[in-house]
Amino acid sequence: MSLDLSQLGKEPRLLMQAELKPVQGTRFQPTGFPDLGAATYTTPLGEALLVESAQSMANRLETVCWDTPAKAPVSELTGISYVAVSYSGDFLTSSLLEAHRINSPYILEGKDKAFFEQLRKELVGLDVGIIDLQRLAQVLFKYDCNALLHGVFLAKKEIAQGRLRLPRALSAFIEARGARVAASGGVKKDEVDPSGKELGTGAEHGFGHVPFARDEYTADSIVAYFSLDLAQLRGYGLKDPAGDFLTALALYKIRRFLAEGLRLRTACDFEVVGDLQVTRPTGFQVPALEDLAKAMPDLIKAVAGAGLFAEPPVTEVAFVKPAKPKKEKKGEDEEAADEEEGD
Repeated sequence: MSLDLSQLGKEPRLLMQAELKPVQGTRFQPTGFPDLGAATYTTPLGEALLVESAQSMANRLETVCWDTPAKAPVSELTGISYVAVSYSGDFLTSSLLEAHRINSPYILEGKDKAFFEQLRKELVGLDVGIIDLQRLAQVLFKYDCNALLHGVFLAKKEIAQGRLRLPRALSAFIEARGARVAASGGVKKDEVDPSGKELGTGAEHGFGHVPFARDEYTADSIVAYFSLDLAQLRGYGLKDPAGDFLTALALYKIRRFLAEGLRLRTACDFEVVGDLQVTRPTGFQVPALEDLAKAMPDLIKAVAGAGLFAEPPVTEVAFVKPAKPKKEKKGEDEEAADEEEGD
């Protein structure tokens, strides 16, 4: 099945949003950050709350494309390029699951350096001067097409001095407006030793009644926002049909996430109110999930036929635990200096 994406041919970006609501009740639990907690902020329209961050949404948009029991992409995405990692002969992870994608330490830091060396070979010459983004995109598309949508930073200094990166072309976040704290709490009960000191060694070790506070939120509106930078994708200069494939893949991810991926946490489960809306360009409608799913196999076949994916498209890497770096033995002068500093 073919998709008509011609309306997007000259558009710089595609902006979409979907209104959400909790599947039950009105409370929900937002994402939290170390030393910060929930991210609240004031806007001209009132108090707002970041429900899900851009970095977390990138991971979720990839996760919905993975069939966990099969340890492979969902059936309609069979044949896309990615890196699969094994450990002691068993599946370990893949570039679709790793937070840093193809830059994962399980792909580039193990003793098996075959893929590392291949990647370095194909990117040779990019360590000085202005980076050839088209060449970089071509190589990344070959081995991990999702990296062109979700971004990547090849931080290894052995590969072009660690300066190769692509920003996200597909970005998303969930925001709540009119957010208010719904304070609650509970207690971990210990009927055997309520004080935690008769038989146990105190609350710090899990004994006794342990009360706790809990902040959830309510909001006037909750909206998931999606942005696809079409100009960035076109700027990579990939041969047809790679452009249509990446656009369709991005739309497929969004539709699948909204259909199946909205249980973000135990106390944060949403559903879509209405349908996914396009705010730019006007007049464009995102195809239904069923139509995108039917179109993906033909698009993947066309991309593979054009020689844009690795052959085979799944690159196998065997992870072997790297040796721990040896500590250098200090000389007498260094030991003496340490002793002086400690006085």
